[in-house]
Amino acid sequence: MPFLLSRRSLLAGGAGLLALAPGLSQAKAGVTLRAAKYKGREDNLLRAAGQIGTPYTLTFGEFASGNVIVEAMNAGAIDVGSMSEIPPVFAAASGARIKAVAIIADDVNNQVVLVPKDSPIRTPADLAGKRVGYVRATTTQYYLARILKTAGLSFADITGVPLTPADGRAAFDQGAIDAWAIYGYSVPITIAASGARVLVTANGYLSGNYIYAARAEALDDPQLSAAIGDYLLRIKRAWAWQQAHLEDWATIFSDAIGVPRDIVLGQLRNASQPNDLKPVTDDAVASVQAVADTFSELGLVPGPIDVAPLFDRRYGDLLAKSA
Repeated sequence: MPFLLSRRSLLAGGAGLLALAPGLSQAKAGVTLRAAKYKGREDNLLRAAGQIGTPYTLTFGEFASGNVIVEAMNAGAIDVGSMSEIPPVFAAASGARIKAVAIIADDVNNQVVLVPKDSPIRTPADLAGKRVGYVRATTTQYYLARILKTAGLSFADITGVPLTPADGRAAFDQGAIDAWAIYGYSVPITIAASGARVLVTANGYLSGNYIYAARAEALDDPQLSAAIGDYLLRIKRAWAWQQAHLEDWATIFSDAIGVPRDIVLGQLRNASQPNDLKPVTDDAVASVQAVADTFSELGLVPGPIDVAPLFDRRYGDLLAKSA
């Protein structure tokens, strides 16, 4: 997977230089940390929060999904990046050389099952026998499986239709599917365009945990390992800034991704929890293990899979002390 450099220079400099925490003194000039950004979030957020002035060179590559970030990391193209709980499961199954080094608290209200506004489907149990779209091997397939199980159903009781988000939107608009498990800005945009109704959100079915992962070989390099720790602290502080400046961030992010500001701001205000970066805990490991077990049951990965070796807790004290 080729590494795609962002168009903007992210060299050290600017206001808000983060004082290095103890143990990070090796994160210095001469070191280049290659980070993944997802839909233009990380670089714009760090810049807005005044956290971009690193003592090392920081570059960003744009990636469309966590699975692609894992592939790039395993190929040695990037050093650190964020993702849902799903890609680490496939990493564990394939032997990918990544480590989960921090836990992201993120929104799950933006992950839902949509039905048309005039649909007779009123409860998850009504999905029986229906055509339900989802994005294969993502959070949507996981929370859909859990929603069905809670309703006494399984994938065998529906006609599951794996679709990309773009194809899912077309199928939903054309009536080719009866319900659609989807995430992100596709949710408010579809609701605004067609009056679609939220049948159920993923709140209570997804943990709300996401993952910051690092390339295993980067962690073996003392200077890169120190730079990763410093980068994680900057992300944590940038998210604290975001929470205190939702309207400012909505304007910046709207411009960056081309989504109307009112939709971005509405999703920020409706979030199930504020973004934060936390240490790896036993509960976080157990949550990813639950994903692995579910995907094994669905036949998506060979099972059983033990995800515990994927986790590296070296930044636990650093993130806890900075809270």
